[in-house]
Amino acid sequence: MLNQMQKIGKALMLPIAVLPAAGLLNRLGAADVLNVPFMNAGGNSIFTYLSLMFAMGIAIGLSKDNSGIAALGGALIYFVLNFGVIGINENINMGVFAGFIAGLMSPLIYNRVYDKYEGSPYFNGRHIALLLNVIAALLLVAIFGLIWPTVQNGLDHINSFIVGAGALGAGVFEFANRMLIPTGLHHVLNSYLWFAYGSFPDAATGVMANGDINRFFAGDPTAGAFQVGFFPIMMFGLPAAAMAMVAAAKPNKRKATFGMMLSVAVTAFLTGITEPLEFSFMFVAFPLYVVHAVLAGIAGFVTNLLGIKMGFTFSAGAIDYALNFGLGTKAWMLIPIGFVFAVVYFVIFYFSILKFDIKTPGREDDEDEADLAAEVPNAGVQTAVAGLGTSENDVAPTGDKYDIMAAKYITALGGPDNFTSIDNCTTRLRLQMKDTSIVNEQALKKAGARGVVKINETAVQVIVGTDVEFIADKLKNELDK
Repeated sequence: MLNQMQKIGKALMLPIAVLPAAGLLNRLGAADVLNVPFMNAGGNSIFTYLSLMFAMGIAIGLSKDNSGIAALGGALIYFVLNFGVIGINENINMGVFAGFIAGLMSPLIYNRVYDKYEGSPYFNGRHIALLLNVIAALLLVAIFGLIWPTVQNGLDHINSFIVGAGALGAGVFEFANRMLIPTGLHHVLNSYLWFAYGSFPDAATGVMANGDINRFFAGDPTAGAFQVGFFPIMMFGLPAAAMAMVAAAKPNKRKATFGMMLSVAVTAFLTGITEPLEFSFMFVAFPLYVVHAVLAGIAGFVTNLLGIKMGFTFSAGAIDYALNFGLGTKAWMLIPIGFVFAVVYFVIFYFSILKFDIKTPGREDDEDEADLAAEVPNAGVQTAVAGLGTSENDVAPTGDKYDIMAAKYITALGGPDNFTSIDNCTTRLRLQMKDTSIVNEQALKKAGARGVVKINETAVQVIVGTDVEFIADKLKNELDK
């Protein structure tokens, strides 16, 4: 169940990855920035058809061979479902959920039949999948035409509860969002509030916008409540935590720690990508991670309590902040609030690390190097570990950097025979293994991994950072997965 939810969370990242481009077009072309109408309209078009992109993107992400035919099937189901239910009840508005359901249904059919009847060029499994998608869509219309009004009422009640909770609701959401990061399920939590919650007619196009993100860019002054609290954390709090870890590092490791932490802190500040930084202390200091989640919740509560509204297209970094400043409400207040959170983060992290002698980066025991070889269960891994560098920035005099890293990862993950499947999202490898007990976390970290999450006996996630796609491609090529 957890693995399936993680796959869905990963699949959601494909359409979500389009949003930065949409946001750039939307904001750069807006009248209060460059005033280029065709650019603004282009950005709006992506938000308008976001449900369709979910249908196609999720279908690609969940199909066995990332198939374009599965994406076409998702689009077919979306059109039939989204417009078919209106024929049953004109008050039905499935919004982005029609895209989710279509994106989930298409690969269920495609994965079962895509490799059947390969002998016929016109009536093979892939073509059959498309035909079955249309039939499945009609069944979905009948089902959701009957049950969706009830679901819609239930969601409206949830909306009412969230709205009724006000700032507290936003705080609870941001706390839960951070606590789900280790499992990779935070995207599932985000989807409803960011892409389906609430409705607002776009003043420029007249199209109804749904979700906190879409409504924010459509000009809804009440939108942004479930995004604004992330800005003080990602732009100020977490970078300050990184500098606290540098200050608490051992003197002989402080320079190296600064180099590593500076890169992840700048990434968090500019882009809002925080997983590499969060995974640097998530497991060695989980109580600190809980404190971080609580502070994120407090940020959501405080910013909403003060009536601040701000949105983003990708994440709450400085780039999104600068581009969307004109659409925000009291957005300037995020800067002084951010400085306050920076001080709070630095003080808590610095003194906690020293008080409890937490082994954050730069504070590892020196004997770990010698102990590593003894901990490795087989000679092959030991040999590989002996040649491991200190970070992913190490480049051998000859050979491709990612080839070398992939070789080290394969060895640390138990060898080629231990792999079942290889997948990745923005920052992490999502791997299915035969046996995760033989995965060597120390060796992976020595090879450049920011963190390792063993989901169960057969699933493991390796947090790599923004280079993850290159590593995943190398692993797939090397292992033919």
